Amino acid sequence: MNRTAGAVVTVIGEAMLELSRGTGDGWNLRYGGDVINTAVHLARSGDHVRLASAMGTDPMSADLCDRWEKEGVDTSLVLRAADSLPGLYAIETDASGERSFHYWRSEAAARRMFALPGSDAMVAQAAQSDLLYFSLITLAILPDEGREALLSLCEQVRARGGKVAFDGNYRARLWPDAATARHWRDRAILLSDMGLPTLADEVEMGEADDAQDAATRWGAGDGREVVVKLGGDGCMVDGQVVAIPQKIAVVDSSGAGDAFNGGYLHARLAGAAPVDAALAGHRLAGWNIGHRGAIPARDAAAPY
Repeated sequence: MNRTAGAVVTVIGEAMLELSRGTGDGWNLRYGGDVINTAVHLARSGDHVRLASAMGTDPMSADLCDRWEKEGVDTSLVLRAADSLPGLYAIETDASGERSFHYWRSEAAARRMFALPGSDAMVAQAAQSDLLYFSLITLAILPDEGREALLSLCEQVRARGGKVAFDGNYRARLWPDAATARHWRDRAILLSDMGLPTLADEVEMGEADDAQDAATRWGAGDGREVVVKLGGDGCMVDGQVVAIPQKIAVVDSSGAGDAFNGGYLHARLAGAAPVDAALAGHRLAGWNIGHRGAIPARDAAAPY
């Protein structure tokens, strides 16, 4: 994937308020959500990235959009719903940095992003993207008609010569059963040029035994670029396992896969080979898990 002058990346999905434990008994209020995490990493890396979603008209929604704009994310495709609020989730981490989530998102505005006034214009703009990025969580939060609209958008992007990247981020609680999730995942795979599954998710869904099996199921070797994320064991790309270049003490594993995607996609847009892009993804994910929060504040050590 080679960058073209003025290339535009559009990420589409849910962006939420994030509560995470502070150093004492209190909680820190930040923001997160898988696609917005990746969007911020891309923007920090210098890419032209837009968020397509829906938020409320409340002060918290306005504050979130302001924060993303300050990070360099274009929010002009974020629709506003006067009768909705942003979703909220809380993260708790154990002594090893492993996370658990609690969600309040059933009435979040993002669920209606394809049914709000202005959605047709949002889709028309998003269809002009050089790269469209979304996840299985994006599909999970939408009603069936919204899912169909998103897959139609993928077709429009590809028809105009753009590319589609899809992350197989599986959260069982968002689906009635694994079979329904697999159905929509498989339809999205067929409309994607680049697949970014996580082996643990594929195993949980009951359809993969190892990284090569997952890559094959996602269409590796059939003209689709597939990167299987393996957690602490690195990733598999082009049939090759790419190890993490430096082990990092895990403070908070939240957003690790999203950071990897940001590093990988940025490197590929810049013309890096898949293996080199995987190393870039590992470096950014390693920095991310060394800090608290799904999208930590940028510091001098951040590999942007």
